[in-house]
Amino acid sequence: MEAKLHLPELFGSQVFNEWTMKERLSSASYGTWKKCVTEGTSLDISTANEIAEAMKQWAVEKGATHYTHWFQPMTGVTAEKHDSFISPAGGGKIIMEFSGKELVRGEPDASSFPSGGLRATFEARGYTAWDPTSFAFIKEDSLCIPTIFCSYSGHALDKKTPLLRSMDEVSRQAIRILRLFGDTETRRVTAQVGPEQEYFLIDKELFRQRKDLQMTGRTLFGAKPPRGQELEDHYFGAIKPRVAAYMKDLDETLWALGVLSKTKHNEVAPSQHEMAPIYSDANTACDHNQIAMEMMKKVADRHGLVCLLHEKPFAGVNGSGKHDNWSLSTDTGHNLFKPGSTPSQNARFLLFLAAFIKGVDDYQDFLRTTVATAGNDHRLGAQEAPPAVLSIFLGDELNAVVESIIHDTRYTDAEKKMLKVGVDVLPAIRQDNTDRNRTSPMAFTGNKFEFRMPGSSLSVSGPNIALNTIMAEELEQFADELEKAEDFQSALHQLVKRTLTEHQRIIFNGNGYDDAWLQEAEKRGLSNLKSAADALPAYIAPKNIQLFVKHGIYTEAEVRARYEIHVENYAAVISIEAKTMIDMIRHDILPAVSKYAADLCARADSKKQLDVPCAYEVNTARGVAKITDDLMEQCRVLASDLEDMPAGPEEAMRYCHDTLLPDMAEARDSVDVLEILTASEYWPMPVYSQLLFSV
Repeated sequence: MEAKLHLPELFGSQVFNEWTMKERLSSASYGTWKKCVTEGTSLDISTANEIAEAMKQWAVEKGATHYTHWFQPMTGVTAEKHDSFISPAGGGKIIMEFSGKELVRGEPDASSFPSGGLRATFEARGYTAWDPTSFAFIKEDSLCIPTIFCSYSGHALDKKTPLLRSMDEVSRQAIRILRLFGDTETRRVTAQVGPEQEYFLIDKELFRQRKDLQMTGRTLFGAKPPRGQELEDHYFGAIKPRVAAYMKDLDETLWALGVLSKTKHNEVAPSQHEMAPIYSDANTACDHNQIAMEMMKKVADRHGLVCLLHEKPFAGVNGSGKHDNWSLSTDTGHNLFKPGSTPSQNARFLLFLAAFIKGVDDYQDFLRTTVATAGNDHRLGAQEAPPAVLSIFLGDELNAVVESIIHDTRYTDAEKKMLKVGVDVLPAIRQDNTDRNRTSPMAFTGNKFEFRMPGSSLSVSGPNIALNTIMAEELEQFADELEKAEDFQSALHQLVKRTLTEHQRIIFNGNGYDDAWLQEAEKRGLSNLKSAADALPAYIAPKNIQLFVKHGIYTEAEVRARYEIHVENYAAVISIEAKTMIDMIRHDILPAVSKYAADLCARADSKKQLDVPCAYEVNTARGVAKITDDLMEQCRVLASDLEDMPAGPEEAMRYCHDTLLPDMAEARDSVDVLEILTASEYWPMPVYSQLLFSV
């Protein structure tokens, strides 16, 4: 009989966490590390050496043979360079060594990572530096040490460094606000994040027969199957045994790595599923989401499956998002987005709410850029994904509170009173105070905001860096004003009322899929950046550069570098898709349908000789031949246009959007019709009905 799983013992068993450190370090070194984490002090080399030795001993006991500085370059995935613990001891023997210096800093080759011009190709040196706030863990016999990654000149080349900077900055500004409310105990305010992760599972053997899935992560062709998600029977449905086995393995793998995997269920589309973690600090949440995405793919492989994280692997059914649940919490245990039961708590909540609303309105264009990718362009505005227009959903109760403050009208509660911020006690606002609005890009859900626009393959660092920094900016403005006020209560009320009045245009509680909303959004002056090509230039708008430079999150060079990387990535993705499409048309689809048409003609000739009707063969062959000729020309045009792509990154991005994508759409239409006309035994790849319903 299989031994029962003891979850408390399993969880974090592969993590050098705080409990393990407390067991294995001297009290002095543990205290120094703890102070480093909570107060930002530095570690001396003797403490680093003791931690490194304890970490090595623990890892070796767990079977680890190597260590690696695990970092997050601007590729969107993680990077590792593994070194063994071995060191020669003479006489052909070795000892296992790992020093504080090796723990704290590494020097990987930085020449092959995206830099956006922050370093020349010949300037290869880069540095990794241990992030002591992230726990080391063991993965595949290697001790993984979470680190930041920077260039020789000190520029951040990763996603963790600016995230840590943004967390420090929003904490600093939030504490200024809390002090105005008499809170003298809070020492740290932490951005809390819970990224829900959607994904598809398909059979590995079918995946291997689809060149487009292998090269691009999505199907470039595929006619609509007889059945998709119309029956609405997959969402929260009974989990199939093969998928259940995968989910069980995934949970246990993630739990051992300290990832707080909490929820698993079927999503709306066939073969689509979701994993949601428990909320944690933004740094840990971003690290854990990167681990989760990696493990999802590796665990799938063990089960003869492939995990697809592309935002739209299949046309005509739901795409996959990564809903980023964000809030702020104090180190004393208070969620700053949870309405309280006393006037001061209400006022604090309303002030933070007003700051968030103002921030989203002020920087709606930049928030849009944080989710702007070629893959996400196929998802935003369709099938359960929000539109490209930023708006905030508050729900009926909270919206009524906001309206009463803006208009000085009576709030509709039992007392029908006028609300004055900081004086009146709000009626209890339930955590689940309204129905969820799936069409909203930014929905308030009781004590947090759910940013629904990020795509499933995206690193959540970018959106959370933006949310933290935007919130820090608005809180700084509020603190500057309130700290000078002679009458705090009166100034507070006027500030909240003025802010909500000036930025109410960003609040929308209706159906974001309705065309009428897009017209209304335009009247309100909200931006509608429909594609990544439209959105990415906002990355380097002067006000956005100023925001991040002012708060020390990025230098101007770092902002521009990230913009260049995103632009180049967009063009590279579309180019790869175009090349893959051309290759499949020329080498797989055209030969297959040509053979089918030839066989139809041969059968028609045979029937004619026997004086047997052959309308099916003749008419089908004619239809296939006509579309085949159209497709051949469309492929020629796509190949020609691909060769003419401009060299400049921005021009190439625009050209990909305006020229290559329409070319590809036209070719796809022809292929999908050919798929419908062609007999199954001739079609050169698995079709949607096989891919979506085989697991």
